[in-house]
Amino acid sequence: MTGSNFRRAFRRGFYALVAMIGLVGGAQAATVRVGYIPVIGSAPLFVMQGKNWAHDAGIDLQLVRFQSGPQAVQALVSGQIDAYVAGVLPLLQARAHGVDVKVVASAAIEELEVVSRGALASGLPEEPKALTPEALRQRFADFASVTDRMPKIAAQPQGSVPDTLLRYWLKARNGLDPARVANIIGIDIDAAQQAFLAGAVDGAILREPALTIIRHRIPGMRVLATGHDLMPGQPGSVLAIVNENAPDRAAWKGPFIASFVKATHLLATDPEQVEPYVQQALGGGMLPREIIIEALKASASGYVSDPAAIVTAVGQLQDFQVQMGVLQKAEPVSSLFDLDSYRQIPQ
Repeated sequence: MTGSNFRRAFRRGFYALVAMIGLVGGAQAATVRVGYIPVIGSAPLFVMQGKNWAHDAGIDLQLVRFQSGPQAVQALVSGQIDAYVAGVLPLLQARAHGVDVKVVASAAIEELEVVSRGALASGLPEEPKALTPEALRQRFADFASVTDRMPKIAAQPQGSVPDTLLRYWLKARNGLDPARVANIIGIDIDAAQQAFLAGAVDGAILREPALTIIRHRIPGMRVLATGHDLMPGQPGSVLAIVNENAPDRAAWKGPFIASFVKATHLLATDPEQVEPYVQQALGGGMLPREIIIEALKASASGYVSDPAAIVTAVGQLQDFQVQMGVLQKAEPVSSLFDLDSYRQIPQ
C-alpha cells in the first residue's frame, strides 16, 4: 500500500470510528411506559426504579398508575402503554379484542383475601381458619337474619381478578350463588379500602398493603378467606408486554424482564432493603415504615416469577369467566403466555 493509499484508508477508518462513537454517545434510553395498579404485587417496578436497574439497562421507565386492571387494559388497547403490571385476567379480554399482548413473568400469587367486619365478622377467630361451605352459607344466613339484608362486599369492576376470584370462591368452591348471598360492589382499589375502613361495606376483597393497614385500624376485622382459600396458587399480578416481538422492543425486552425478575427475588428475600422504594410509591412516604415492612413480609412467600406457575389457574378462571358471560368463549391460555423469555434469563 502506497503512502497516499494508507492515509486515505486511515482517514476512512478514523471517520468511521468517530461516527460510531457519536452514535453510541448520542444513543437515547428506550422509553417504556408501564401501566400498574397501586398494590404490593406491582412492587418489582418500584424496586427496579429505586435501584436504578432500569436506567442502568438503558431504559427510561415511565410508570403510569391505574386503579384497576380493566382501566390499565383500556390504556393498553389504545396504545398508551407498552407494558402492564396488574391482574392477569383483563388481559384475556384484551386478546379477545385482537391485542397482541403476552405475559412474560409472574409477579405474585395468592395476593387477595376476603376480609369482614361487624356482623359478618362476628364470632370468627382472630387467626384465619378456612370455612366449610356449610359454615359460610350459615354465616351469610345469620348476617341476613340480624341485618335484614345481604352483606355488601367491595370488589373491583367486573372482569378484574378481585371480582372474578370473589365470585369463583363463592360459586365454584362453596356452591353459593353470588347474587343470592352478597351484594358485590365493583369500585376502584382505593375506594374499596376506604369503604371498608368507613364501614360503608361489610366485607372487601383486598391486597397488601391495604390488608395490613386495615388490620391495624380495625382490630375487629376478620378474614373470611385467605388467598389460598380463594384458590390455591391464585394468579395475581403479572408482567405483560404489548407487541413484544416488534423491532423496537428488542432493545429493552430482555433487560427489562431480567430486572423485573431480579427485583421480585429481592422482594421475596429482603423486605427491609426494598421498603423505602415501596413506601414512596404506595404511601407517598406517609405510611409508617413498620406498616410497609409488615405488608412486605406478609407477601414475601407470594412473590413468584415463573409464569408457568399460573397457567393452569388462569385457564380455570377463564372457563369461569365464560360461565359468567364476561368472555364470549375460552381461548387457548398458552397463547397468552411467553414462557421462553423467562427461561432465557440467567437464574
